[in-house]
Amino acid sequence: MAQGAGEGPDAEIFGAIFDMDGVLIDSYHAHFQSWRDLAAELGVEVLESDFVRHFGRTSREIVEAYWGIGRLTDEQIRELDARKEAHFRRIISSCFPEMPGARKLLKDLHQSGFKLALGSSGPPENVYLVLEKLDARPLFEAIVTGMDVTRGKPDPQVFLLAAARLGLPPARCVVIEDAPVGIQAARAAGMTAVGLASTGRTRESLAEADLVVDSLEALHPTILRELIGKRNRLAYAT
Repeated sequence: MAQGAGEGPDAEIFGAIFDMDGVLIDSYHAHFQSWRDLAAELGVEVLESDFVRHFGRTSREIVEAYWGIGRLTDEQIRELDARKEAHFRRIISSCFPEMPGARKLLKDLHQSGFKLALGSSGPPENVYLVLEKLDARPLFEAIVTGMDVTRGKPDPQVFLLAAARLGLPPARCVVIEDAPVGIQAARAAGMTAVGLASTGRTRESLAEADLVVDSLEALHPTILRELIGKRNRLAYAT
């Protein structure tokens, strides 16, 4: 008989998979400004309504959404993507938008036995810059970036890969996300989902999550452990 999420020698080991943008850093304004800077160089304008609609997708998908699918070559997309992300790193390097409670939650989870992973659609350069600024790189056992996936959220690929690298089944993982497409991806992966109503998000837009909070300071290892257990019990009951 196959073992369930609550059986086996590693039954008490859980995983916490963090999105980066809007979760570990309040990057809304930095990303919006970096897209505006790139668009200004090209003589076009990016509206905030467009930015909000595409936030959380891969940069390639966003470039195609702004400039048209099939209108740019792969090389042109990569070049625009690189320019945009360089703007972003310049912005956050000069004024790092650390999310309140991020450092403490990461340390508390690590010390309580959680395996930590980061699942972001951002490029590796962004991810490692943020982890360096947070002094958090040694806490993570798995890191998945936009270079590791071929499909952006709401496809669950990024989170399933993160769980695989942690060596844990999806049912023992919780995802902390700020974007509706991220919550959908966590659901599709069969994971517990926590929605963070950060800048540019509403609690209503994250209603599909198992729990919605206004700050990482509202989370604790015990809360996340109980949340995973509750979702699994409900899943087995049905």
